[in-house]
Amino acid sequence: MGSFHTVTLIVFLSLASSTGLQIEAQGIKSARLLDLVIRDYTFQSYDRFFGTGKLHTVSLPANLSGIKVDTVRFRCGSLRRYGAKVSEFHLGTGVTVNPCVERVLIVAQNLGSNWSSIYYDNYELSGYQLISPVLGLLAYNAGDNINFSSPFELGIQAGKDPIKIDFRNTTKLNATTGIIPLCARFERDGKVTLANQASPNVCVSTRQGHFGLVIE
Repeated sequence: MGSFHTVTLIVFLSLASSTGLQIEAQGIKSARLLDLVIRDYTFQSYDRFFGTGKLHTVSLPANLSGIKVDTVRFRCGSLRRYGAKVSEFHLGTGVTVNPCVERVLIVAQNLGSNWSSIYYDNYELSGYQLISPVLGLLAYNAGDNINFSSPFELGIQAGKDPIKIDFRNTTKLNATTGIIPLCARFERDGKVTLANQASPNVCVSTRQGHFGLVIE
């Protein structure tokens, strides 16, 4: 089963590349496939002369409207020593990347209202309502000799302090309602892990992934 899905994704991405990545929006039904498409656009827009540590907003086509993607390149050692803030994500000192390549490309996704709904179709959210956009944090290899044709995903592991995900400027829930949202982490196996907020509209995690705020 795994091999079948792998082949399917490879074929899809090959076709996307050959047509300039002009993919019909309605053709993307998988959250994982959406990640791969965003990844390819990110690397397509990447400028190897783009300064390390400088935030870059990725240009996406009209059929992915509503998605905001920011990316920034770091040296692994500098990221571990100083941490970083990338859009709604704050990575504290001590954060590590595995496997540790010389440089890493951090990608922060805000799927907005148009695309966050894809998680209703792919994940077990019965009984809960998503009240924020889904925010994604991913990392890819970004050494001096980037292989743009086959970038691979890296793992992010928090140090002493967890990774913070700040929803304060994205959620539409009125705080006066008295409803306290839960933090939802969307796992790769299609399940959702729920946890209490670290502070109002702020969630934490020990690793990369996709996150949202939900209410019953």
